Amino acid sequence: MGFPAFKYSTSRSFRLLKTYITFRDSKQFALNTHRFYSSREPLPQQTSTKQQPSGLDNRLSRPAEQNALHEREDSIASSMPGFNPPGGAGPNIGPSGSASSFSFTRSPLLDAALTTVIGLGMVFGGGIAYVAWYKKRVLDKIEDAFAAGYDPALELATNHAKRLPSEDDANEDNQLLDDAPWTGNMRRKEQDTIDRIVQGHEPGHYFVLLGPKGSGKGTMIFDSMAACQAEGVSMCDAHPDLEVFRLRLGKALNFEFNEDSQTGLFQRRDPREGGPALDIERAFNKLEKVALRSARKTGRPLVLIINNIHFLKNDDEGRNMILQLQQKAEAWAASGILTMVFSSDDFWPFHIMRKNGSRMQVLSIDDLNPTESLHAINRMRLSSRRSPATLGQLKEAVSLVGGRLSYLNKVAKAKNMKETAEGLKNVEKGWLLSQIGLIPDCDDDVMDEQKWSSCSWLLLQEFVKMHQEQEAIRQAALVAGESVSEDRLGLPAIPYWRCRQIMTRADFMEELDRINVIAIDIDHNVRPDSMLILHAAQEVVSKEGFQELLDNVRDRIDEIESLHRTRELTFKDVDQGDRIAVTVDKGGGNIFGGRIV
Repeated sequence: MGFPAFKYSTSRSFRLLKTYITFRDSKQFALNTHRFYSSREPLPQQTSTKQQPSGLDNRLSRPAEQNALHEREDSIASSMPGFNPPGGAGPNIGPSGSASSFSFTRSPLLDAALTTVIGLGMVFGGGIAYVAWYKKRVLDKIEDAFAAGYDPALELATNHAKRLPSEDDANEDNQLLDDAPWTGNMRRKEQDTIDRIVQGHEPGHYFVLLGPKGSGKGTMIFDSMAACQAEGVSMCDAHPDLEVFRLRLGKALNFEFNEDSQTGLFQRRDPREGGPALDIERAFNKLEKVALRSARKTGRPLVLIINNIHFLKNDDEGRNMILQLQQKAEAWAASGILTMVFSSDDFWPFHIMRKNGSRMQVLSIDDLNPTESLHAINRMRLSSRRSPATLGQLKEAVSLVGGRLSYLNKVAKAKNMKETAEGLKNVEKGWLLSQIGLIPDCDDDVMDEQKWSSCSWLLLQEFVKMHQEQEAIRQAALVAGESVSEDRLGLPAIPYWRCRQIMTRADFMEELDRINVIAIDIDHNVRPDSMLILHAAQEVVSKEGFQELLDNVRDRIDEIESLHRTRELTFKDVDQGDRIAVTVDKGGGNIFGGRIV
């Protein structure tokens, strides 16, 4: 009675096992189950009429049904994906019963280790290929930054927004009628030299353009870049923050400082971890490779322009950055692969670079002479669609603003040139008084500021005196009927060493240069920054009571300094009638006494 039940239970277990293996997608286990059914012997038939076999036993006992069941099992096993253990070491029996070719060894452990090694090797090889491609791509991008065509700095400088003329332009005093650069009206004598530098025809040197603000350094550089479509040239503006300067240099060189790299899997340290100075050094190393490659192709050096280098701070960090730039400029100039150009409005960068500069050449960009100024303002006046001015009006305007191109451009576009020139002079006068204005009877809290202001006015007073003497000599020559030069724009110049004696302080010169009160050239001659500054200082100095105010401030400073140097002695427990003896020993032994009343 129990045997049929046991047989039914065994058959059901195998069917459940086969179903479980089917859900696990194991072809091998399905084939093993098929072999198990094939090797089983048929169960004996029951002769008893009381016990009928179950439905499953009837199906298994029928040969035709058994064959059909085996065929279905074969079709299921063949349709299931094979079971592939790690390393391919699992037995994968093909239709012929032989082992599969995916098994490298007879040991599953060795197959797994071999698969791991191959995978890691492919990853490592792919990483090496990517790093090599990325490094080549970096050099190609830097080379594209010096290709002819689009340059960020040049595009911004030459993209002038044109203003449409209106009906009220003829009646309004509008100075924004035309934003075209002044170089469209004249060409300076320094332009030819700058063209040769920018176009790479001056190898073996690096250059410093030194001149006051508004004298035309940047405009001439942009004109030279536009003439050659910025081929082989890139330009970058300096900034006091070295992180900002790093980004600007990267934009000019088309270099991302490895920030766009996907090699984080193969490196541990952040490329920016060393600070902006180290990043700039990395950029220059890449640029050096590109410059070598370009010099072999074109036979001329690349040109890198650092504009407004005086924006860097005059501290240890800023001076170290200037030294880093200068060292690269010296090395590249010696090899002739790259020419660096620095422009500065202030004198202190040149003073620092002069100590280590062996291949440095300096171009001094000054104001225009009278003939050039008259020609420039006349052309600017005509191009601004204003009514033509007489020669007397032009000379009067030029005598007020001098040969500074930025001022000439503003005055030429004005309806009333003399009124505009006077307005510019008043602006400079207000700026001058706000920076170095004198305060009578000042408190000791502002003593240092007033010391600097009083010393500055001593220097400006000397400039005004020299200018008045030049005018007196000129007027005397005119009265005598002698021929007088038309050089009415000559600014008085004092040697640097003489200015130190006049101001009695050597450290005040740099600050006056920074705020554009004075200008220092490469010959160490000191001049007023512009003719407007000279006229503004002349009005202040010529005002009644200025000398008394200056003397009062200087006397007040002496009093405060004297009080700071004075020491007070206090005696306690002294009653009326007591005597105190004070001895001053200067070698003679003089003794004097005093009675407290």
